[in-house]
Amino acid sequence: MTYSSTVRSKEKTILVGVQLASQKAGECEQNLQELKQLATTANLKVVATLIQELQRINPAYFIGSGKVSELVTLVQSTGADVVVFDDDLAPAQIRNLEKMVPAKIIDRSTLILDIFAHHARTREAKTQVELAQLQHLLPRLTRQWTHLSRQVGGIGTRGPGETQLETDRRMIRRRIEKLRHDLEQIDRQRTVRRRNRRKMFRVALIGYTNVGKSTLMNLLSGSQVRVENQLFATLDSTVRRVALTDNYQILVSDTVGFIRKLPHQLIASFKSTLDEVREAELLLHVVDISHPQFREQMHTVMKVLEELNAHRKPMLIVFNKIDRLQEMGILAALRQQYPDSVFISAVRQIGIPALRQKIQEILEKEFVAARMQIPLSHQKLVHFIHDHTLVEAQNYNHEYVEIQFRCERVIYQQILKRLQTNSLP
Repeated sequence: MTYSSTVRSKEKTILVGVQLASQKAGECEQNLQELKQLATTANLKVVATLIQELQRINPAYFIGSGKVSELVTLVQSTGADVVVFDDDLAPAQIRNLEKMVPAKIIDRSTLILDIFAHHARTREAKTQVELAQLQHLLPRLTRQWTHLSRQVGGIGTRGPGETQLETDRRMIRRRIEKLRHDLEQIDRQRTVRRRNRRKMFRVALIGYTNVGKSTLMNLLSGSQVRVENQLFATLDSTVRRVALTDNYQILVSDTVGFIRKLPHQLIASFKSTLDEVREAELLLHVVDISHPQFREQMHTVMKVLEELNAHRKPMLIVFNKIDRLQEMGILAALRQQYPDSVFISAVRQIGIPALRQKIQEILEKEFVAARMQIPLSHQKLVHFIHDHTLVEAQNYNHEYVEIQFRCERVIYQQILKRLQTNSLP
């Protein structure tokens, strides 16, 4: 059973944002520009925007009651079908707004989840997105949600009342449990595949959505990963072999793009995909240097990495799209601020040799090549080495096992300490 997107094609849409006193001047307008991009990606037609300055959020309607009346008038005059808020709404706020406003009420997370649902191609991505959608939907069911057992594809239209909602909630809870079970199986399969790749260095491309990660992946690997000038064009992590030099090969994974206020349900349901980030030896943080808010985007990426507990991994910042820069003075300032970063244009293939060289230098600096003879009685240490290093060769004799491997320096020190003290994991 799958659920269709809440958002219908080319529905007229009004965007709503709040400028809080605690925010920078104009921050709400900038955020609504990104929300407009999201709406366009979801095939919506934005007919108006509404901004309100508030000291704090209204717990009943999110915006003030007077602004709700203004929104009702705007919906009626534009013929809008959908109203999208640039924040997550509480279930009570959605119910209150639906009673007042003659249009569908959607929050930012719902819109992002709809885009993910539209772009999901593989069984894994579809399962992950559906789980996130249902987890977000469950506390927000109202009279306007369709009877799921009779019309699975009609979310967003008028339906029966509160009694039926309890039936729908039970259906959703059962479906959530089924999807979680499916994802556990998928996660186990992914874990096996990752273990089979442990003989090569793994590099993960990360960054805000639509910064050029897939274009860079295609350029480095010679593959044809889907590339579109659209938010969240890539959902599935794609892994490709890349030859840095004739004798130096790595595995590069292209991961889902991050975004401001990324729904927590997505981070949880995309665990198996995002494990590519957690288990990579090096992160390439791709930044669209031509975007006016690229610094805020970098901050957002780091916040998501903290949620994934991957923010302390070796990282190389790759400033992309330098060919689009209007103010070249930015380059000089960033080179001084980020002296170890790389500046490229993936589309015009500028700076790619320097990027390849930098990746190799980092890997050679951060990782140790070692060969050890370990007594056969130390099998737990052998397992530890297999789990935490890149094993390149292994040979047994009657007394010991000789292992050749590469690993991070901190892991190497742990192995030495365990071997010397016989304090096995």
